[in-house]
Amino acid sequence: MIEQHRQIIQKLTDRQAVEQLYFTQLLMLVVSFLLGIFMFEHFTDFTALWQLNDIKIVTYGIGGALIVIVLDAIVMKVFPPHMYDDGGLNEKMFKNRSIPHIVWLTLLIAFSEEILFRGIVQQQFGLEIASIVFALLHFRYLSKILLFILVVSISIFLGFLYEWTANLFVPVMTHFVIDLVFACQIRFKYRGRDEHGRNVEIEEKKGATDKNP
Repeated sequence: MIEQHRQIIQKLTDRQAVEQLYFTQLLMLVVSFLLGIFMFEHFTDFTALWQLNDIKIVTYGIGGALIVIVLDAIVMKVFPPHMYDDGGLNEKMFKNRSIPHIVWLTLLIAFSEEILFRGIVQQQFGLEIASIVFALLHFRYLSKILLFILVVSISIFLGFLYEWTANLFVPVMTHFVIDLVFACQIRFKYRGRDEHGRNVEIEEKKGATDKNP
């Protein structure tokens, strides 16, 4: 399944990958908005879930992200790369993006997904149902059990953060920092390389050498 997923991803251009990302995230926002209309009696019930003037956004939000980042680094040291390979989707998405674009994309992802999974599903049906829905949406990772466990575990952790703080800005911050750090790692890994992963400077020097008699 992962290999088929990789082949599909490889056929996408960078532009198509980003367009697909925008489409799915905007779809989540629309679905969340429509569900919110029916599931919240008053709009103020939804806005009450957001508390900007809350120190827990920093302590729990950024602190939680750092915990996940450290644990993920340990997993990547212990287990071989093929066990947490996502088929190349993240590389396709972020390797050629500018840092401001990466910041915007990861913020959009964090905001849209947390509204749906925490602000709507978990708020209305509980953490267990939110976790099941999240797992079902990531069924493609079932052939990579370690990756599946990591993704679902992070979702459950974000759910607990929301329950502990009762503030949607907290899991949004955690989600944003996690994605931002991982996306920037990919960007810097591929900096100075072309779309095939070749070092641009080396290829340019080689081309110049070949042209010289």
